[in-house]
Amino acid sequence: MANKARFLSPVLLLLLLVEMNIFDGPLVQGVEGIDCAAKCDYRCSKAGWHKACIRACNTCCERCHCVPPGTSGNKDVCPCYANMTTHGGRPKCP
Repeated sequence: MANKARFLSPVLLLLLLVEMNIFDGPLVQGVEGIDCAAKCDYRCSKAGWHKACIRACNTCCERCHCVPPGTSGNKDVCPCYANMTTHGGRPKCP
């Protein structure tokens, strides 16, 4: 019985956080319909390497369901977007 309680407690906590919209993940954001193309087009509008920026931004948007506002910075709004890195450990998302 103790093992069952250990398993159920974290599951119930997770469900509670999702219901309260505290959990910071795609399940709560409910933005499956985000227009990545439009958001990334604006995000990369001032980039010197526009095509590379668009490609990276779209990948990040599809995985995180979020694009920070503006043409640069503001990554604190989208933690998933901000924390994604390349294989070399550099920030992936513009």
